[in-house]
Amino acid sequence: MSLEILKPGLLTSVQDLGRPNHRALGIAVGGAVDTFSLQVANALVGNEPHAAALEITLLGPRLRFTQDAVIALCGGRFEASLEDLALPMWRAMRVAAGSILDIGRSQRGARLYLAIAGGLNCPRILDSRATALDGSFGGWQGRALRAGDSLPLAECFSLGRHWPRQSIGLRLARWWANPAPALTLEPIAEIGLLPGHHLPEGNETLFDTEFQVDSRSNRMGLRLESETPIALANQPTLSEPVSIGTVQLPPEGNPITLLADAQPIGGSLRTGHIPSADPPRLAQLAPSDRLRFVPNTEAMALQRLQQLDRHLQRLQDAAKEALKD
Repeated sequence: MSLEILKPGLLTSVQDLGRPNHRALGIAVGGAVDTFSLQVANALVGNEPHAAALEITLLGPRLRFTQDAVIALCGGRFEASLEDLALPMWRAMRVAAGSILDIGRSQRGARLYLAIAGGLNCPRILDSRATALDGSFGGWQGRALRAGDSLPLAECFSLGRHWPRQSIGLRLARWWANPAPALTLEPIAEIGLLPGHHLPEGNETLFDTEFQVDSRSNRMGLRLESETPIALANQPTLSEPVSIGTVQLPPEGNPITLLADAQPIGGSLRTGHIPSADPPRLAQLAPSDRLRFVPNTEAMALQRLQQLDRHLQRLQDAAKEALKD
């Protein structure tokens, strides 16, 4: 039982919810950059939230299923087809053995998650199947996928109960998920920011500037650029702890917002922190996309996180109910 990689796409890797308990060893949390989309995709196919799936960036792969499978595609809006049939996003579907799935370019957003019922059965390293690209471990041989790879699939015992066998084609589930308002793909993203201690009181430059995502961005962080770089106080002399969501300001004055593969410490100014509800939206910003920072308080950040958690829980509960016998 396997998933064959015919074409790998630009950057396709195995990811789950990462390794949040090993930062003291210098290991990044890693895992899916857009954890919301990953968890919804897993819920739609009956997986646990942390099940391993494929993370697809900007340009997708071509895949062949060697067995019947139930899949879901969640995240950005990508071109996707199965044997020339256009596929919907945010919906479970059963595909027949031998089917070829083509995922093309992103039409909006940066990342797409392909969940398969049962999950990808890659080895667990440090409590996770996620690919640590910088460390070259985890996932499938510690690297992005290549043509000719064959990924093992875990057994899915509920497949036959919920999805009658078919010989060809595609069978769509009656249920689907609506990601709004947790994940929206706006022309100009408004991202909350908790001001950091390196941002002088009364300095509104960070909030008055419209930024564009630089093409050098990656899973470690979004590099932002603007017409006028930001000038702040002197850079710190000592490195300080950072985490997913930290906004750093290097000497050249263009902010970097840290993402899933962020390092545990950094030497640049910490001008603020993105509330925990917003990193999934950051994950969907592609090169040349634009964003503005909006000042948040701790109370606002907590309220938005609670709203995100409730929305995700509702979607997960609804998927479980739909999959009941």
